[in-house]
Amino acid sequence: MTGWVDSRVPHASGLLAARFDHIGDAFAGNFAEGLELGASFSAIIDGEMIADIRGGHTDRAREEAWTENTLACIYSSGKAVLTLLVAHEASYGRLDYDAPVAGYWPEFAANGKDRITVAQALSHQAGLCGFPNEMAPQDWLDWETITERLAAMSPLWPPGTANGYHPQTFGFIAGELLRRAAGRSVGELIGRFNASDGLQIFCGMRPSEIARAAFMPKPPKAPDLGELNEFTKIAFLKPWSAAARVDRDAWMAAEIPASNMHADARSLARILQPLVNGGKWDGEAYLTQEAISGALKERIRGDDLVLPFHLSWSAGLMRNINGHFGPNENAFGHAGFGGSCVVIDPERKLTAAYVMNKMSPFLVGDPRALRLINALYDGL
Repeated sequence: MTGWVDSRVPHASGLLAARFDHIGDAFAGNFAEGLELGASFSAIIDGEMIADIRGGHTDRAREEAWTENTLACIYSSGKAVLTLLVAHEASYGRLDYDAPVAGYWPEFAANGKDRITVAQALSHQAGLCGFPNEMAPQDWLDWETITERLAAMSPLWPPGTANGYHPQTFGFIAGELLRRAAGRSVGELIGRFNASDGLQIFCGMRPSEIARAAFMPKPPKAPDLGELNEFTKIAFLKPWSAAARVDRDAWMAAEIPASNMHADARSLARILQPLVNGGKWDGEAYLTQEAISGALKERIRGDDLVLPFHLSWSAGLMRNINGHFGPNENAFGHAGFGGSCVVIDPERKLTAAYVMNKMSPFLVGDPRALRLINALYDGL
């Protein structure tokens, strides 16, 4: 890789493999068209980092440069990290995709949830897409409050009969499973990568990390959720559907794993590598092939009850049947509110991540990300 700069991108920096120069052109094109404030993009192929570029600004006034230490909220792209962490616990027999959630979390069995499996919960089949009864939005900052409500809740549809995206509750279900299996919170599990391998991924941030977080302008309009139904309203549109109107620092300090992880693109691309390289992390076994297969196996396919898409879900990832994550329909990915995304392609031994701070209204398949992903594949 060689140093990368581009006059079309303010404060451009990073590294780019020569045969992938068009990734830099795509990145610069997003800036030239006024689509970005600040962003980063990274890609790894067969263990080789072939792109790690960034540029733009982190603040409203466009005075602070986006650097290699900048963090941005990745919203639901963090669900891919949760997928990896669950697969690790499955690799060592502490979790089983086909076992009931209640086998690890007995309280979860209440009100007809005793047969919901780990795989069903991670593929959005549990019928727990949100809370139908009014609650204080700040309750999302309290782990015990949310997990107790999930354990006591009745499913909103018969579990296992349909997929309906769980935007917030997914993270608490996966996180509580991880806490009970591994004895650590999501933030603590990620923290081990940060401490030993220099990654920058956080779920629950300290003041020093909050200080590095980019300002994120909200989308110019609301996402298109299609024809609204009660499930969509509960998941997204109730005043309590997310942690609205709460203190920004308190929100970033809390662990809300499905929606408030912060990261840079390089760290996201790196942490997901075991899903495509046979389970290795820095040359050591991290995932078993059985666990990888369990994580990536299709669990359900159908019209989503919450999102306006026909989707195929693995145990935590979207299977790329709609081309939301580039040209390979056998790849996997996840997108985050506002535009971030990750791509996991075992056929190409490829992982890629796009992180930005100027948010768009696209639920998935943001054109900025697709421009970069398609440029990546053009070089293969």
